[in-house]
Amino acid sequence: MLTLAVLAAVISLFITPPDRELISKIDWHTLGMLLMMLCVLEGFKKENVLRPVVGLASKLKTMTALSLFLIFGVFFTSMFVTNDVSLIIFVPLTILLFRGGGKEKYILPVISMENIAAIRGSLLTPFGSPQNLFLYGRADVSVWRFMLHMLPLNLMSAVLLVIFVLVLFRKDLKEPIVQSGEDEGWSKEGRARRITYLILFALIIFVIVSRTKFWFVAVGIVLIGILIADRRIFLRVDYILLVTFLCFFIFSQSIAGNAQIAEFLKKVVTGREYWITIAVSQVISNVPASIVLYPFSENFAGLIYGADTAGLVSLIGSLASVINYRIYVREYPGKGKEFVKVFTLVSWAFFAIVVIPGFFLSKWRFF
Repeated sequence: MLTLAVLAAVISLFITPPDRELISKIDWHTLGMLLMMLCVLEGFKKENVLRPVVGLASKLKTMTALSLFLIFGVFFTSMFVTNDVSLIIFVPLTILLFRGGGKEKYILPVISMENIAAIRGSLLTPFGSPQNLFLYGRADVSVWRFMLHMLPLNLMSAVLLVIFVLVLFRKDLKEPIVQSGEDEGWSKEGRARRITYLILFALIIFVIVSRTKFWFVAVGIVLIGILIADRRIFLRVDYILLVTFLCFFIFSQSIAGNAQIAEFLKKVVTGREYWITIAVSQVISNVPASIVLYPFSENFAGLIYGADTAGLVSLIGSLASVINYRIYVREYPGKGKEFVKVFTLVSWAFFAIVVIPGFFLSKWRFF
């Protein structure tokens, strides 16, 4: 993805030579928000900030209850800590609990549903996913109006996930699972760091929701806070995602700067935002697709609904799906094909149900 982004940016600069105007049109605000989120969420992961939540899973004794807890743990946490972080927290836990309880046959279908939960849970909030963060920053709507428009997709997905779980365990809804081991809990040494990360996270949410013009001050505060709390966090941050964003911003603005190409793309995209976003996402993923297509879109709802549905089609459709795949193959080397088979079956079943309602909802304009 990084290679593709760099190539696209370099090629586009030959189409529209770089100048001061191009640099000024790069969405530095979104890049700043993303940098803050990536830094603080790495702190969340390192210090197990959500440990008490996932620790509750060890108290559940039936497969249906445990699966619902894990899936909706992903669903709700992804609204706040982004979809990829929620998967990084819950997928390893799912593998650990199911393997320890002798229920490995359920791992693939359940983590496939967790993948769906991450994609469809995170769509509710402006900070649930990188594409939402970018598109919300460009939309002239309040956070409440944004969430109101995303709520039907979110609720429909929640109901469907419950149905999928009930179908999976239809032969015995009370199938037991015996779990061993106690939750280790939090370490006392990391208490100050955990509090720091929570305060910084609250600051980020405030900056995003309030749309303050002084966002760059918040970026400085967060970076200084991380430096004081644990400077090693900077070594863990996904800078590749930041560079990928930057390159696609350059590509998008360079293409938009060429009148002939921009006019052609606008004719192609306008009125077809929902379907084209889903299709383009299968080539470059939904985050870059949102950045590239935004300048040529007139239906904001079609663009964001398409981006938040694209991850159900294939692994490439969402980077969160790729993360899920990588977690699984680390635990089960050589079983990548099996993952893709089950993932595709579950995701396409879900996609087939939600894609048409999503299309009709895309006619409900944000503004």
